[in-house]
Amino acid sequence: MSYEPRLKNVYKEEIVPKLMEQFKYKSPMQVPKLSKICINQGLGGATQDKKIVESSLNEMTAIAGQKAVPTTAKKSVSNFKLREGMTIGSRVTLRKTQMWEFLDRLVAVALPRVRDFRGVNDKSFDGRGNYSLGILEHIIFPEIDIDKVNKITGMDISFVTTAKTDAEALFLLKSLGMPFKNQRKD
Repeated sequence: MSYEPRLKNVYKEEIVPKLMEQFKYKSPMQVPKLSKICINQGLGGATQDKKIVESSLNEMTAIAGQKAVPTTAKKSVSNFKLREGMTIGSRVTLRKTQMWEFLDRLVAVALPRVRDFRGVNDKSFDGRGNYSLGILEHIIFPEIDIDKVNKITGMDISFVTTAKTDAEALFLLKSLGMPFKNQRKD
């Protein structure tokens, strides 16, 4: 018997029938699904201090549960003391089991730890059914030991769905537990 994440089961058993009823799909294959989650962290101070990059990669790996890869500069910019090929960030793309586990931890554990949290903005859709979310402090994740953090950094999280419209993606993410602002209690 293989392991299946909790949110994946919820999606299959509860969310797919809701979406089929709401948007009048003829087949379950038409129902939009979450295809990947991309986590990106830009490190502005990485040009002066190489230890920031190493700690960022380790922290991102701990948060995502998958090895993070460094991102490099494509152009040289003398005003920023940046040369082509220098490491300036880290990123992770999550799919399948890691994606469902990360989403569950983000919604249930990390987002409630944000100071003065009132929900995430529902205006950050791109028009094609994908959603982006910015986090100011990466220390909201329980995998990070606050005592060992050198510098508190933010990160961008992008949710890529197969939805054709923003309304479908919004309904999908709400059903998966994403706490949007101005959400009515039905």
